[in-house]
Amino acid sequence: MKTLIEVLEDARRNHVAVGHFNFSDLVAFNAIVASAHALKLPVMVGVSEGERAFVGVRQAAALVKCAREEFGMPIFLNADHTHTLAKAEEAAKAGFDEIIFDGSSLPFDENIKQTKKAVEALKSINPAIVVEGEIGYIGASSEVMEKAPENISALTTPEEAKQFVDETSIDVLAPAVGNMHGLLQSMVRGETEKRLDLGLIAKLSQATGAFMTLHGGSGTNDGDFQQAIKSGITIVHVNTELRLAWRRGVEAALKKGEEVTPYKILTPAFTAVSEVVTARLRLFNFM
Repeated sequence: MKTLIEVLEDARRNHVAVGHFNFSDLVAFNAIVASAHALKLPVMVGVSEGERAFVGVRQAAALVKCAREEFGMPIFLNADHTHTLAKAEEAAKAGFDEIIFDGSSLPFDENIKQTKKAVEALKSINPAIVVEGEIGYIGASSEVMEKAPENISALTTPEEAKQFVDETSIDVLAPAVGNMHGLLQSMVRGETEKRLDLGLIAKLSQATGAFMTLHGGSGTNDGDFQQAIKSGITIVHVNTELRLAWRRGVEAALKKGEEVTPYKILTPAFTAVSEVVTARLRLFNFM
């Protein structure tokens, strides 16, 4: 089976992107796996610090290992938005394929310092592990909000991106290019969409030569998604859309009556999440 780096190299060469979807329960995990397996596409699954605390670090790793063995599919596990070295090392020792060390809320120089330290420590645990760093604060919550956070930073510049990649030796860069974590109420209602700075993405790719991740993909214009991928994005994160689908699936099941069997209540959530994942994977792979 190919490594994550090899899969990212294939994605860049073919001008497609690897879909990354977060999960915090078995329903969402199974829906992601089923969708990727049906389409015969590689996929990344992620668990943030909060999701790891709920699911379990070793338990998340075991789920991915089981899926690989059962289906023989390229599924990779990411420690999403990890803010401390201790938690990053915990995930690396558990067998995660990628760690996102997120120092985006720190001053730029301190972010470089802390991320470089994390890269060195994580590579000493597993030289093959993929380490991602982030510059440009785009919010921290994969929730539905009335308005955007007020402390979102300016967009990443090519000069910052090159310095960050060169000095930290990260494998993957997560920049701020008009993306934002979470969804606005207006996006849920279909009134607005996230729009990306597509020219900037191309400049960042040229300046760094690094693989790049688009965080906060939920609610983004479909055309912008595909143009961003053509311009150098190799991983696209979607989380809030899945959470919303999961909730709506459960709500629909509960409205039908006094059902108390968990798997019957959760089956519509599985279906709803699977539909979102399938649609996004098709979009990211121009299918």
